[in-house]
Amino acid sequence: MNRIDWKAHIEIAPDLHHGDACIRGTRIPAAIVVGSLADGMTADEIIAAYPQLKPVDIHAALAYASEIMRQDVYLPFAV
Repeated sequence: MNRIDWKAHIEIAPDLHHGDACIRGTRIPAAIVVGSLADGMTADEIIAAYPQLKPVDIHAALAYASEIMRQDVYLPFAV
């Protein structure tokens, strides 16, 4: 199965929701979608709460989160 191209469904712009990654054409942050899934909501429940979303938007938010998790993160540590 091919992973969805999240860039076609997620936009990041400094003037859109403080620069958060949002579902294209909305002000709904991808983090809200992913967090709602983590809280146990189904895709159908999320779409019911945000009717402007489509199932592909849910998959795009997950693909975006997956890619972000693969990036190197440098954290300070105590010496």
